[in-house]
Amino acid sequence: MDDVESAFRQAHGRAVATLVRVFGDISLAEDAVQDAFVAAMQRWPRDGIPDNPAGWIVVTARHRAIDAVRRGERGRELHQQIAATQPAGEPTQAPGEDLGLMRDDQLRLIFTCCHPAIRVEHQVALTLRLIGGLSPAEVARAFLVNGASMSKRLVRAKYKIAAARIPYRVPSDAELPARLRAVLSVLYLIYTAGADDADERGDLRGESIRLARLLVALMPDEPEAVGLLALMLLCEARVPARHGGDVVLLRDQDRSLWDRGLIEEGHDLVLACMQRARMGPFQLQAAIQGVHCAAPTFEDTDWPAIVRLYDRLLLVMPTQVVAMNRAIAVAETEGPAAGLGLLDAVAVELDGYHLLHAARATLLERLGRAAEAAEAYDRAAELATTDKDVGFLSRKRDEAAAN
Repeated sequence: MDDVESAFRQAHGRAVATLVRVFGDISLAEDAVQDAFVAAMQRWPRDGIPDNPAGWIVVTARHRAIDAVRRGERGRELHQQIAATQPAGEPTQAPGEDLGLMRDDQLRLIFTCCHPAIRVEHQVALTLRLIGGLSPAEVARAFLVNGASMSKRLVRAKYKIAAARIPYRVPSDAELPARLRAVLSVLYLIYTAGADDADERGDLRGESIRLARLLVALMPDEPEAVGLLALMLLCEARVPARHGGDVVLLRDQDRSLWDRGLIEEGHDLVLACMQRARMGPFQLQAAIQGVHCAAPTFEDTDWPAIVRLYDRLLLVMPTQVVAMNRAIAVAETEGPAAGLGLLDAVAVELDGYHLLHAARATLLERLGRAAEAAEAYDRAAELATTDKDVGFLSRKRDEAAAN
């Protein structure tokens, strides 16, 4: 049964995307694919999973959708149009479905989900639901909201697409840079939401990596898509060293636990990006993570290279969080006082960000200013959003206060 669910989830995005193209209705496509899943749960355990699960789902769901609209005003016309392209008989595969066309359908649906007219939280939810195949309850758990709220969010997002007549298409070349950034940002938000709890939300990280791989396969000439995938892989490689009941800082991680296969793949992608000489924000962030992953120990990290990469990142992504991370790297090259001065320069803007206060606390400790460090750890613990982070920061506060 698990194999059936896994195969269905992998086929879900392709099937929904294809039916949206055929019927022009996201809700109808989604309901039809869900009906096809019920049929798959009945048939596949008995008959075996077909060689082309997505094709099977598309053909079966198409039958269900036609039945649903047949009684409508356009039902007979729609039925005649689609029947002409539909193979007869029991659905096992979809010989009439071109896999390249199905990939294009997914690309169109990803850009539809991430249209700038839709709120970011709705973009994330729709992408996970329609492309990732997660149920509304699974999406709700991923973002720590109740199922009813998530269902309303999904309904509002689909209504927005219909009401605003958001086109189901890949943007033109002129629109693509801005629209692609939205898609990449949504996928990265999904990954980081899973990274907040490495033990409990690995499925969310895995789904975001799968979607990033899909985007690279669909748009192999987009270096920022490649950069995002590299960034995810290099971050994911270190997850095994972070598992357990406590926070494990980068300097304290057992690097023998890092996934060398993911690191090698991530490094290859970063090198491919560098050869294009079009380094955007995700590529630069991936390059920074690549430097970290290349170091056999924390002390062997090439911090000057990381500072140089942050200098470039600030030019294309001039945010306070990037400036904060650059300050942390500067502290490793020029000393904690230099790093603290740079952190204090962004402290007002990032006062509500717990990692800013945690970084300040660490540098204050290194400077021997234990009382100030304890206060900074207290502030970080107040702002932290997970029990694991709160517990870790509280213990660090106690250690600082004892000095």
